Amino acid sequence: MSECSHDCSSCGANCSERQGGIPKEQMNPMSDIKKVIGIVSGKGGVGKSLVTSLLAVNAERGGFNAAILDADITGPSIPSAFGIHGRAQGTEEGLFPAMSHKGTKIMSINLLLENEGDPVVWRGPVIAGAVKQFWTDVIWDKVDFMFVDMPPGTGDVPLTVFQSLPIDGIIIVTSPQELVSMIVGKAVKMAQMMNIPVLGVVQNMSYFECPDCGKRHELFGESRIEAFAAEYGIDTVCRLPVAPKLAAACDSGTVELYEGDWLDPLSEKLARMIED
Repeated sequence: MSECSHDCSSCGANCSERQGGIPKEQMNPMSDIKKVIGIVSGKGGVGKSLVTSLLAVNAERGGFNAAILDADITGPSIPSAFGIHGRAQGTEEGLFPAMSHKGTKIMSINLLLENEGDPVVWRGPVIAGAVKQFWTDVIWDKVDFMFVDMPPGTGDVPLTVFQSLPIDGIIIVTSPQELVSMIVGKAVKMAQMMNIPVLGVVQNMSYFECPDCGKRHELFGESRIEAFAAEYGIDTVCRLPVAPKLAAACDSGTVELYEGDWLDPLSEKLARMIED
């Protein structure tokens, strides 16, 4: 194997230091992160942060050390789902992530604002810079899975994450309505352009299960999630129901207490990545 010259502009290899021709940002020297998983969506309001939270919860329940880097700077909702409020602490060596009740490490812009309800009115390059700092300046310590909750679309921040962080794969979150458009396909194609594997797709609000008879009703029409996944060669598909109690758990900061096996196929796939 040839020795790396660190000159990515003249290198054709797809090594861990290179995606999109830009060298990766170095994590804090006191961090040890094994796998970085991006959670993306074609548009907002489809439950991306919910899926991020549930995957982290599943990882912790499976005996792994989980962390969430909340890259959705203008719409941060991860701390609230875990019942975390207040401000992050730090030293000259870096910032410390907040810790959830069950052990998930979290860093979000809400933990750095004087008032978590204040809006973040920043331009794209400043937002992208903040995301990089969450990677370089935060002391994550030992993490098996870091889940990066990205803002929707294919703009500055997703591009920054894809190019600057060593993403091992992405999970795409969608809804029944969104699958009739090209929006999700654009997110898949962006990942392919950056040589990042798509590990699976999650369709949120896929059905409603009657609490009386247990029958499932597809409120937004017949699902096309399997056909969509097949079209893009995605082999892992999960479906989340319309679940008012789950939404209430997120609103009350108790997402870690909610039980559900909907994302188990994805969690099992991630576990195998560590084992391999």
